[in-house]
Amino acid sequence: MSSLQSYVDRRVLVILQDGRAIVGVLAGFDQKSNVVLSDSKERVYSLEDGLYLVKGDMISLIGELDDAMDSAVDLSTIRAEPLNPIRY
Repeated sequence: MSSLQSYVDRRVLVILQDGRAIVGVLAGFDQKSNVVLSDSKERVYSLEDGLYLVKGDMISLIGELDDAMDSAVDLSTIRAEPLNPIRY
């Protein structure tokens, strides 16, 4: 995940292995791909702003978020079945 440098100080969407989706500003990361997200919200389940520290081995996907496109979506109308947990 060495290409994470280009996402620092940008709004990103992080999908975790357990299916949680977190949107926030990538504040930093380390060599193990642990990330720190500021001004964060967990999609669907929480409306609280906060700071997330996410272990790199829990991340399935991370990418920059298009704010204009994201704000055009009414998230209250979207429903989906939860992902099955990953078993090691």
